[in-house]
Amino acid sequence: MIALNVDIEEVVRRLGDGPWTLLDVRTAAEYAGTRGNACDPRQGHIPGARNLDVGELAGCETVEQVHELVGLPVGSEIVAYCHSGSRSALAVQVLRAAGYEAHNYVGSWHEWSRRQDLPIEP
Repeated sequence: MIALNVDIEEVVRRLGDGPWTLLDVRTAAEYAGTRGNACDPRQGHIPGARNLDVGELAGCETVEQVHELVGLPVGSEIVAYCHSGSRSALAVQVLRAAGYEAHNYVGSWHEWSRRQDLPIEP
């Protein structure tokens, strides 16, 4: 088990290495790279990440709704990220309350987009 918060080295080390799910909790437009923050040199998402807007996740009223929305078995390991780690922190709280082993990549897209040596998907 990894810590509640993970850093870029942990994400890079485990990229493409299951069984964990990388969850981008930004908007669909941010995920697709069609809209993002001007401070980020690149737009898109981390390869292999699934997209689930934190607004949808936070809007769930029951644990069962969270399970249905996430679509993973309870107990699955999930690493969430957003732009700066704030939305993903909220997502981690919801996911943990629903029984997932959730972690926050604190540096999130703000950090990842600056590393030209790291891959992105548009």
